[in-house]
Amino acid sequence: MQLSEVVARFDEVLSPDEFADVDASPNGLQIGPDEGEVETVVFAVDGATATFEKAIELDADLFVTHHGLIWGGLERVTGNEYDRIAPLIENEIALYASHLPLDGNQKYGNAAGVADQLGLVEREPFGSVGPVHIGQYGEFESGKTSGEIRDALDELEGNDGTQVLDFGPDEISSVAVITGSGTDWLDEAEERGADALVTGEGKQKAYHEAREAGISVFLAGHYATETLGVKNLQSLAEEWGLETEYVSYPTGL
Repeated sequence: MQLSEVVARFDEVLSPDEFADVDASPNGLQIGPDEGEVETVVFAVDGATATFEKAIELDADLFVTHHGLIWGGLERVTGNEYDRIAPLIENEIALYASHLPLDGNQKYGNAAGVADQLGLVEREPFGSVGPVHIGQYGEFESGKTSGEIRDALDELEGNDGTQVLDFGPDEISSVAVITGSGTDWLDEAEERGADALVTGEGKQKAYHEAREAGISVFLAGHYATETLGVKNLQSLAEEWGLETEYVSYPTGL
């Protein structure tokens, strides 16, 4: 399949243009030629030297990641930037990145994947960033305890143990999900009437904000909560007839 067709298909699913004004990451094809043949696609959460080395070993034509290489304006390709980019160009590997679009995609995204893991139903977009959403809100068919939710999150790849700020009700019925670093959306979770917020990592101020709001917060790991979106994209690529590999490289964070 031609690279331009693969990129067009991912763009159609993820709608990167809708996030252009709110995301520091230029989503879509970050590195690559206008045309090229794609047979093998490698997927990973992070675009970094360690995962690129694995993609080279796997003879990848395209590397798809959640965290790409370009954040804001790229003024120079020197030093570490050159060391990361050069192997991709030398080995003719294109790079496609999807940051906020993959967080918020309501079917294939990271938050949707966590909601799947928890078994949430009656889902709606959550986590507003300007005109778009980067999370998901849902409910349990029957209430869950904090322990049951923690156990489900502990099964995520790369999870080293979910930390719980247990300030919500004993029986949790509704959950807001923002993957990665999402405690800034505690106010929106409270306004929505959520019993809990599930995210990856927290900030110091979140403790008192959650306590005062009466909301439980589950911190399941930034990496762990953002593995599911790229895996969903991998499944899509397989449906398109492409050979795929997933590179697991947990950070413990």
